[in-house]
Amino acid sequence: MDTTTRIERALAVALEPPGGYEQPCPPGLGAALRHAVFPAGARIRPRLVLAVARACGEPDGPLVDAVAAAIELLHCASLVHDDLPCFDDAALRRGRPSVHAQYGERLAVLAGDGLIVLAFDVLGRAGQRDSARLPRVLQAVARGVGVPAGIVAGQGWECEPCVPLSDYHRAKTGALFAAATAAGAAAAGHETCAWRLLGERLGEAYQVADDLRDAVCEADQLGKPVGRDAALGRPSAVGTLGLDGAIARVRKLVAGAVDAIPPCPEASELRAHVLQEASRLIPRQLARPAA
Repeated sequence: MDTTTRIERALAVALEPPGGYEQPCPPGLGAALRHAVFPAGARIRPRLVLAVARACGEPDGPLVDAVAAAIELLHCASLVHDDLPCFDDAALRRGRPSVHAQYGERLAVLAGDGLIVLAFDVLGRAGQRDSARLPRVLQAVARGVGVPAGIVAGQGWECEPCVPLSDYHRAKTGALFAAATAAGAAAAGHETCAWRLLGERLGEAYQVADDLRDAVCEADQLGKPVGRDAALGRPSAVGTLGLDGAIARVRKLVAGAVDAIPPCPEASELRAHVLQEASRLIPRQLARPAA
């Protein structure tokens, strides 16, 4: 089974009520949940989970698939909350109405909350068959979502009058990438600490690249509003470093991510995966060979 099909199947299974639930989900909420998850985005984070697990010698398994699904559910939840009027007030996501624009603010809040809880439910169900590995998986994922430095903290920084750029980027984006690499390794039976740096650097590179796209791309290219960092007075790599500085920062972070890959059975395959994914980071109109 190819990677895309595997991820989409795991997400579809996650959104189906497990056996033993007699009461159905309210229809509007169920529709909002599905709207948040499908159709597919880039699925970068679950692909990273699977790539790390494969590099660690565990290409298959229910817990690995559950980690991939859980990480993507958490990412989708963060997008739902990020688009809310109290944060970005974004009416578009992936080229169609955002969840709050389509279903209203109340259902959007509930959908985001529901996806967070569902992610841990998915891990718990899969972990019943692999209880020895589950605690490290749960800890790695929770660290990427909560406080003091997970996605919640990333949103929290947006509520502060003074925002350190690197701390903001690490929490807003880097933390969930670190959870993807650490939990992917844990699902394969490896320790997590050595795998966090790869995710942290790669995630920060993606956030700097997102700042670049926000500054130079058109809304129809991205499928979401642009110019939001400047409009909301948020720190961005472009505002702090300039275009050339932000491009150089992306390249430095990607190189650092590759260097941070720990020794593992399929390290060369993982390096190729990281470089392939990273090759699309810098907007086409800015891309040029590194000096």
